[in-house]
Amino acid sequence: MEHNLKAMIAGLGYAVPDKILTNADLEKIVDTTEEWIRTRTGMEERHIGDESISTSDLCTEAAKKAMAEAGVEAGDIDIIIVATVTGDTPFPSTACYVQKNLGALNAAAFDISAACSGFLYGLTIANNLITNQTYKNILVIGSEMLSKITDWTDRTTCVLFGDGAGAAVLQPSDGTRGIFSTYMASDGRLTDLLYMPGGGSRKPATHDTVDQKLHYIKMQGQEVFKAAVKAMGDAAVNILEKSGISSDKLALLIPHQANTRIIKATAKRIKLDMSKVFVNVQKYGNTSAASIPIALTEAVEQGRLKKGDYCLLVSFGGGFTTGAVLLKY
Repeated sequence: MEHNLKAMIAGLGYAVPDKILTNADLEKIVDTTEEWIRTRTGMEERHIGDESISTSDLCTEAAKKAMAEAGVEAGDIDIIIVATVTGDTPFPSTACYVQKNLGALNAAAFDISAACSGFLYGLTIANNLITNQTYKNILVIGSEMLSKITDWTDRTTCVLFGDGAGAAVLQPSDGTRGIFSTYMASDGRLTDLLYMPGGGSRKPATHDTVDQKLHYIKMQGQEVFKAAVKAMGDAAVNILEKSGISSDKLALLIPHQANTRIIKATAKRIKLDMSKVFVNVQKYGNTSAASIPIALTEAVEQGRLKKGDYCLLVSFGGGFTTGAVLLKY
């Protein structure tokens, strides 16, 4: 099993805007308190981009770092996959803007829309393309600028989200390292619990949709929380069983950084001590598709994930989508 061709992560990088918005800052904007945000979510601050920054800008910065670590040039990249729900434009894909920025003219480029699970969906697609021996260098980026679709008068959602991007370069490995197993699931019955109603073909942009604030994130928080706890736990259990790997072999669990309570519940479900769980939601808030690649990069930088370590990535997002990836770094 361990000597089959696998896709491995050869380089990582992330980028966040310079501006930091703290819980204390939010107290001045909406009716909330620093303590309420921290105890309910674990968040203390988040990075927010100004009007001069687009999603592709953050993607490009993160991609350059990942490519430098992997030792690949722009011309080496075969595929660019960008996971985002806050692309630069409805079309073309943000991946095509990133391609232009990088000068990666030999690549095919496309976006995927799976909300917070987007990066893991991207890893799954890239893994299949590499293990089929079709491509050798695939750039997978998760990036969001959720601040651009946040209603800053809605105290239930505006405290949650931040901006950022994380990137990974995937290459073939000899089979001893790389992605061992992937899992994807979704439940379209729950689409209306977390979505942006306006801007698509159902409710195109009009003065009326803008006045009704339909171009902002709408979320039923308690229902989303309950669904997330179950789905992330199910995904973690499923992929470990499928892989024949017990949780005690994991060096690290890197869950989607949505909320510390969801993270703790996921760890508890697979009987994993919190010392083996990577958490950085306090610094970045929920960055959706960017959260796992940012956390993965930081985990490596901090020495908490080393070559040869088993790592489980698990996510949950609007759709509802669920993803999990088990890899040996």
